Formats: sequence, structure tokens, C-alpha cells
Amino acid sequence: MTDTLHAAHDDARVNSPHGVAQQRSLFDRTILRQASLDALRKLDPRVQVRNPVMFVVYIGTMVCLAYCVSQPSVFVISITAWLALTVLFANFAEAMAEGRGKAQADTLRKMRSDTTARKIGADGVESLVPAGDLHKGDRVICEAGDVIPSDGEIVEGVASVDESAITGESAPVIRESGGDRSAVTGGTTVLSDRIVIEITAERGHTFLDRMIGLVEGANRQKTPNEIALTILLAVLTIVFLPVVVALQPFGKYAGAPVSVVVIVALLVCLIPTTIGALLSAIGIAGMDRLVQRNVLAMSGRAVEAAGDVQTLLLDKTGTITLGNRMASRFLPVGTHTEADVANIAQLASLADETPEGRSIVVLAKERFNLRERDLGTGHVFVPFTAVTRMSGLDLGERQIRKGASDSVRNWVEMAGGVVPPDLSAVVDGIARQGSTPLVVADGTDIVGVVELKDIVKQGIAERFAEMRAMGIRTIMITGDNPLTAAAIAQEAGVDDFLAEATPETKMRLIKKEQEGGKLVAMTGDGTNDAPALAQADVGVAMNSGTNAAKEAGNMVDLDSNPTKLIDVVEIGKQLLITRGALTTFSIANDVAKYFAIIPALFVATYRPLNALNIMHLHNSQSAVLSAVIFNALVIIALIPLALRGVKFRPSSAAALLRRNVWIYGVGGIVLPFVGIKLIDLLLTATGAY
Repeated sequence: MTDTLHAAHDDARVNSPHGVAQQRSLFDRTILRQASLDALRKLDPRVQVRNPVMFVVYIGTMVCLAYCVSQPSVFVISITAWLALTVLFANFAEAMAEGRGKAQADTLRKMRSDTTARKIGADGVESLVPAGDLHKGDRVICEAGDVIPSDGEIVEGVASVDESAITGESAPVIRESGGDRSAVTGGTTVLSDRIVIEITAERGHTFLDRMIGLVEGANRQKTPNEIALTILLAVLTIVFLPVVVALQPFGKYAGAPVSVVVIVALLVCLIPTTIGALLSAIGIAGMDRLVQRNVLAMSGRAVEAAGDVQTLLLDKTGTITLGNRMASRFLPVGTHTEADVANIAQLASLADETPEGRSIVVLAKERFNLRERDLGTGHVFVPFTAVTRMSGLDLGERQIRKGASDSVRNWVEMAGGVVPPDLSAVVDGIARQGSTPLVVADGTDIVGVVELKDIVKQGIAERFAEMRAMGIRTIMITGDNPLTAAAIAQEAGVDDFLAEATPETKMRLIKKEQEGGKLVAMTGDGTNDAPALAQADVGVAMNSGTNAAKEAGNMVDLDSNPTKLIDVVEIGKQLLITRGALTTFSIANDVAKYFAIIPALFVATYRPLNALNIMHLHNSQSAVLSAVIFNALVIIALIPLALRGVKFRPSSAAALLRRNVWIYGVGGIVLPFVGIKLIDLLLTATGAY
């Protein structure tokens, strides 16, 4: 019964706008309003000091503000105002990224309610207690209409559960004891039947609490690569600091004194402020893109690791194939015809509610228009059992059976029948193609074989080809025998496969790949997957699985869709590509601004610099102010790109590098020349300079 419920649920899954992955516009008014307020709150020095580059800009703004008070002028006020905007724009970028997460967290908080639980005492007597008084190990009863009070494992019963507030899926899910679908989440609602739940989490440490903290960014830690890039940006800032400060005594000696305000403006323009302002937003937005696909990353490190993955371990069933074997051909033996096989196989399958049985009935209808079978009276359906490995139909004294080849052979021979000589060749031929042979017999007469085939998902081979283009090796994991596994692997286009897989062989495979210096990603849902999920660099646990699997992985897929692993890798790569592209653009910007401003400042004193003065800016003050304005505006212009991410195209690392250099490197050099010149012309046209 539960298998039928599972299948019905899988068929009924539809997207709902009410789950954690609720899609929000990039310029949602509520988020924009809140981000604007948060940008002001982030002016707190204790917040600013976390970003070394922007902290330098912040200090510079304070210095210029002091000069505004002591030596006010249009130039000083303008520089100070635009430096302040530069800091605010950086704060706004981070606040925008955080705001999207906070909006998702608010949706989750609505699930919290002051519920009571029907706790089972040591003496077996029920008592009503507040959900907050439950402790790990307590057992509670939930029936239709009850809100599950806390995270737990079902130890008795099976029920339909509404998890739409978490997953965004309107269709209920089936949760039952004794399997990989036993975990339940606090705040979800039981729709039918009765279950007994053993609590597995203390108050304040439930899955929902962790989700809220992770989604809103409260627990976000900088990743190793992000920390390394922050250190690099800080070093570049430190290098430029003495160089720019030295310009004041140098200018004074040369008869072209440079004010402190100009020194500050130069420093801000020449240090990597663009990437410094957007770095945090890029990381937060990467996690948000995962949330939009209903995947929760336990850390930014996991998202980053996904972008560097070189080996993907993918389950065959449900990921590469549709998950159910389907009837694809009727193959006769002896003197029988294909129509004979279809007729007998359909009779044997009329009461078979498995996906395989239903597919046989449908194929017989489509191929031979076999409909409205009149069985008369006195018929008995024979269910499949693990002992007989057959199922079928008894019509009076007539016995029809379908099942495993050796089981049907033995049944026919014991009844005095003879096995057709061509049966072995047909069965072996189906097995070599990676399909499953199902032998059909009418009494002692074997009429033929039904081929049950694992249907490879449409388009999956193209996805694997894209992975290969990115240098990612795909390995199919299956419990099938090597012959079947090889056939499916070839059709699907994976690079390798692991047949007859066990938890131990999965672990050995992961460790072998990691010993070669590769990062490995895999999915899992059962307790037996927990060791491999913990060993993998990226372990995506299914939300429908056990708590052990979810604790072991560093990501949780709320949709429980194993194919999502490919999307996770693409999002990780998009994060790295976006960070690399904007870093390239930022550094190229700084180079261009250096050659744009320095000649304008000193060309009057050092005539040879005139050869570098290709922009011919109006004067030194206009040059500095134009650069400061451009520096601020480019940050706000790049916020949408930082939040959405650079468009991902599957390609090699070399191709990505060339793309970055040509688009963001060359573009980062050319754009400041054009932008600063246009701003200079605009300032000149206004008569301000």
C-alpha cells in the first residue's frame, strides 16, 4: 500500500509559491526598503571593520568629513559625499543579499506555533504537554490534523504529512516507520492516520531553527577562498596606502602640493573597492540561489566546494533513470506470437498495482488494443511474494504466471511442462542489454518474455556531456549486476559506474577519488548513506531521508530530488565564476583609473606625463571627482550582477579564463576611461569646474 502511496505522491508533485524557496523579484519593494535601512545601520564601525577594504574607505570618509567642517569647499564636500555613497552602496549590496534570505526566514518563522504534544509517559499513559517541554528521546502521538511538535523519527505507523511550508510542494508526502522515510520535521502537519514519533532534537536546535539561521545568514561563515581573497585585497590596499600617501611630500617637493582630501580620494579609487564592496554579497547570493532551488547549504564552504567538484557520484534509480522499470517489448518463444505474449502477460498483470505491472497492461493496450477483459467468475489473483518470485491469475483450473526466469522455469518443470529451447537465448539477450526479463507462462506452456527496461531520463546524456566539458567525471552508483549497469551507463553517457554497490564500496570509491586530489559530490537518503555523505566533500542529503543522513551531509535537498546534485554543482561554479569575473573587473578598473588620474594631477609639473594623458580631463579636481563618482556608481551598477550571478555556460577552465579576460578584464580597463571622461564632460558642462 505504501509503495502505491509513494508513487501517487511522486506523480502529484507540483510547485507551490508558499515554501522556503519562494521566488522573489530582485527589486522587491519590501526588500529594497529594508536593505536601504540596513545599509545605514551597517555604518557602525564594528560592522565596517569586518571588511578591510571598505573600512579604509570608511576611515577616509571620516577624514574628509573633518575637512568639510574645518575647510569647507564645493570640491571637498563633493568628494566627501561620494565617498559616503561608496560606503553606503557597499552596505546596500550586502543588505540586499541578506534581505532575500531574511524574507525566506520570515516564511519559516510562520510555521512556529505554540502547540501541545500528546506525550507518552513511562507508564504508557498519554499527557498533554507544551511542545517546548519535550526532550530528546520523548515519544509523542500525532493523528490527522495534529502539528508535529518537534523533529523526530516515526517508530510506529504510517501517515500522510503536509510539508508544504518547508518544501513548497503542495502534495503531501508519506512518512512511515522502519525505513528511509521515517524522519519528520517539527511544524509540519499530519493529514491522515496515526503515528508515534520519537523526538530527536532539543528545543532551539531543531531542523527548522537551523534552517532559519542558515537562510537569513546569521550563521554564515566566510569560506576559505573568500578569506584568502579578503587577505589579498587587504594586501593590495596596504601596498597602495604608502604609495598614495607618499604623493603628498613628493608633490610638495615638486611644487604641486596634493591635499589630504585628494590623497584619500586617490586611495579609494586605486584600491580594489569594487570587489571589496561586492564580495560578501556574492557569497550570500550564492547560498540564496541554492535556497531558490529548495537546497539548504549548511555552510558557504559547501557551496564553494560544489564549484570545485571534479567527481559526481549519482544513484542510477531516480537520478539517471526514471526509477521504475517499464515494459518495453513482448518477445515470444517456441511457436507463440507477440500477441500471445501480450494477451497472457496482461491477464497476469490486471491486479498488479506495481509500476511494472501497470506498464505491462498499458503496453498491451497500445500495441494490440487489448481492453475490457472479461474474467468471468471464479478467478483468483495471485500476489507476488519474495519466496515464489512470481505473480499471476488463476481462472478455474487455468494458472497464469509471470516472474523471474528461474522461478517460472522451475514452476513449469515441476508441473510436468517443457521449457522451450530458445528461452535461454531470449532471456540472456535481454539481460545483456541491461534490461530485466520477465517470463510469462500459461499453465505448463511458456509463451514468451516481457522486457522490463530502466528508462533513462530524457536529456540526461546531454547534462553529462556538459559536466564532461567542465572537466567533471560522472560515476553511476547502482545495486544492479555489472552487465546491467554497463548497459545503462553506456546509454546514459556516464564516464564510469559502480555496480552491486554497498556502503563500504561507496566509501572506498570516494576515498580513492579524494586520494587523487579530487573533490567528490554525492547524494543519499538512508542511514547507510551517512558515512559516505560525511566523507564526500559535498554531501546532499534528501529531506525525505533519515536524520542520520541529514546530519552527515552538508546540504539538504528539501525536494528530495537526486538530480538536484547537478544543479548544486552548477550553482557552485556560478558562484566561483561570478567572484572571479568581478575580481578581474575590479583590478582592471584600478589599473585604468591609475593611468587616468595620475597624469591629470601632475602633467603640469612633469611634462613627460602628457604622453599618458590620453583622456585630457578638464583639470585635476575634475579628474579626481570624476574618478570618485565613477567608483561609486560602478558598485551600484554591478549589484544586480553580483546577486544574480554571471550567466553559467558549461565550458573548460581555459575557456572560462579567456572569457573573463576578454569581457571583464578588457571591459574593466575600457569602461573607466569612457565613464570618467563622460562624468568629466558633465561636470564641466555644469560649470562647477
